Order: sequence, then C-alpha cells, then structure tokens
Amino acid sequence: MANLAALSVYNHYLTSYAPKGTTSLDTHKKSELRNIYNSIVKLNKESPLYLLDNSSDSKAYAIGLKENARELQNTIASLGGMDEVALLNKKTAYSSNESIASVLFLGTPEEASSAPELALEVHSLASPQVNMGQYIPSGEPVELQPDTYSFDLSINDLNYEFQFQIRSEDTNIDVQNRLTRLINNADIGIYAETQEDESGNSSLKLTSKKSGISQDREYVFRVSDGQTSKTAGIVDYLGIGEITRIPSNAEFTINGAEHSAASNTFTIERLYEVTLNGVSPEEGMTANIGIKTDAENLMENLRQLFGGYNQFLHSAIDYTQNHPKSNQLVSEMWHLAGNFAKPLSEIGVNITEDGSIDMDEDILRQSIADGGMAEGLDQIKGFTKALYRKSGQVTLNPMAYVEKTIVAYKNPGKNFAAPYITSAYSGMLFNGYC
Repeated sequence: MANLAALSVYNHYLTSYAPKGTTSLDTHKKSELRNIYNSIVKLNKESPLYLLDNSSDSKAYAIGLKENARELQNTIASLGGMDEVALLNKKTAYSSNESIASVLFLGTPEEASSAPELALEVHSLASPQVNMGQYIPSGEPVELQPDTYSFDLSINDLNYEFQFQIRSEDTNIDVQNRLTRLINNADIGIYAETQEDESGNSSLKLTSKKSGISQDREYVFRVSDGQTSKTAGIVDYLGIGEITRIPSNAEFTINGAEHSAASNTFTIERLYEVTLNGVSPEEGMTANIGIKTDAENLMENLRQLFGGYNQFLHSAIDYTQNHPKSNQLVSEMWHLAGNFAKPLSEIGVNITEDGSIDMDEDILRQSIADGGMAEGLDQIKGFTKALYRKSGQVTLNPMAYVEKTIVAYKNPGKNFAAPYITSAYSGMLFNGYC
C-alpha cells in the first residue's frame, strides 16, 4: 500500500505541478545537494513555530510557487547562472523554415564557432504504429458473455497481460473506455483512445508512442489473446489485433546526403537537436540550419531571461487574489527590478506599471550595433544574478509566502534544527494519499 501511495503522489506531482518535466538542470552534484541541505537546516533552526492553513488550495499554492521559482531558476541557469563569463553567452541555432524543421544547439559556446551550416530537405516523417479497431454501436450491450477477460500486449520485447471484467449491463463504449484507461494508466509506450463517429459508433484506437521501425521487425507492438490466461475474444470483438498503419522512419537529406531516422527528433554531430515538423513542400526546398550571430544570440538570451521573469511575476500576481501573502513576493520582485530600472531603460529595457519587463528590440539592436551595450550588459548581468538568488530563496523556502500563524519564537542562540518547519510543503505532497 505504501508503494502504491508513493506512486500516486509521484504521478499527481508530475501532472499537477511539474507539467514540463525535469531537465539536466535538475541534476546536482553532491556538493550542491550538501549546500541545499545545510541551508534548510539553518532556516529550520532560526524559524519560529507556526500553524499552517491546511486547505488543499493553500497546499497547491505553496507547491506551485516552488515550481514556478524552480522554472525561473532553471531558465537563468540555462543562460549561464552565476558564471560571469558564461552568463548571457548562450549560443542559439536557427532554422530558416520552422515548418520543415526546428533546431536546438547542444554544444558549448566554444564549439559554436566551428558548428557547420546544414541544408535539410525532408522527404517523409517518422510515423508510429496504429491499430484501429472496428467501429461498433456505442450504446449497444456487449455481445460477449459476462466474465473476466484478458489480452496480451507485446512491446519493446516485453509482454503485458491486461485483465478486466465485462458485466451484463456494460455497453460497447463502456468496455472501450475501460480499456483506454487501463492501457494509458499502465504507461507502457502505447496511447489508447476511444473515437466516436457521427452515426453513434465507437472504436478503440491504439497508437505507439515510439515511431519508426527497427532492423529486425516492422512493428512496434502486437495485441493478441490466443494464449492469454483468462477468457479470450475481446481482441477479435474490438478488432484491435490488426495493424492499420505500419510504422515508418523519417527520410531526409543533409547537404544532399541521404539519411533516415526512427524518430522525428534526432541529433546531428552532437551539436544540433533537430525536430522534423513537416515534409518539404517542393523538391529542393530546404531548411537551412546554423548558429545565430552574436547580436541575435544576445537578443534571444534576453528574450528568455525577461520572459522567464515576466512569467514568474504574473504567476505571483495571480496568486494574490486568493493568497494575500503573495503580495509580499510581488513587492520584492518590483523592488528588485526597480533597482535596475534607470540604467536598463537607457538601452531599451523598460519596467512597466505592473512590474513586468518590456524590451524595445529596436533600441536594443541599435545599442548593440553602436557598441554601447558594455555598461548596459553589466547592469543586465547584475539584475540576472539578483534574480537568480531570489528565485533560489523562493525555491528553498516557499513557506515564507504562505499564510500562517506564529505560535512561538525560538530562544536566540539556544535553539536547534526542527525538521519540516520551513519545508512543510514536502509533507503536503503526501497528505491525503497515505
């Protein structure tokens, strides 16, 4: 039961509070984790005792606030973090035709100078396998005897058996929906969905999350119930055993040379991550891929930086409607940005009335072209470092912005660390599940 509860918590956390998932920026060295631990111990030691608002809304607010701060900190870390040399020196790749392909640069700033320019022409995209079941009347009773049924699903050299009940009152769409939830909740690399047509019929559609074919087989998954442990018959009844679309590889040329890939996202020379978005509309039409100029790289870095700041600020402002304590965070963010308002306005970076940052790209480009960005860039770096530290504080202790009642202050100099005082949100994740 404990393992099931932990799994439920994990899934709830990822789907509710971290929809964008984790990145390499969420991995840390032992020394970094040790510093975080020491910081939490210090905060716990100095924190007074208090009672929290125990409502579900308050818990969601605390966890959401932490995740928003983590996202902002990761944005700044991706731009160089506290490294004076690397900060805002991130290199960015471009694609001349995003409808054909988009691209990310994976290399270091040093590798950017020697990164090749590529001409990419796409002939076909990689596609997944689809097993489309037959359409049957949605509201009609199932034409199978009530019993425990099962079927076998083979994918990635692993076999899974799915068991389920058919009751006398079940309709066709009841069973299709039940199998849709069963397969999707198993998360084995197959997406199931129930589709309905205008005539009142429905079908169970199975699609592999993986695209492309391997060298030894031309399918991704197989569905059968010939040797299953329970009652057979559901595969033929729903018609999900036949492949209706065979998976295929992407076919494309790079600088005229033929290539193929099992996925529409792949890397080239460990420098570019390319995602194919469409087929070249005409023969010879390519998406040209390369590294942006230094000026364009800086502009892109600033868009990411100020975009991350604005998103975090607006999230905090939205919270103020139901969580007045968030006003404190909004005020702190306004004060932080206000300290840099005058020097930044001279290069086209303006603080608006609501505290968000607006870029005048024409003035910025002119400042870059005139060589007058040196002092302005120092100011931007100062602002970025201050913002990085602030987001780190919120990540470490979001409870500072949660409504709470102080119960007792500790005796200065004679106290000890009390677990979960400042990190109470960790317990919130499990509340109601265990």
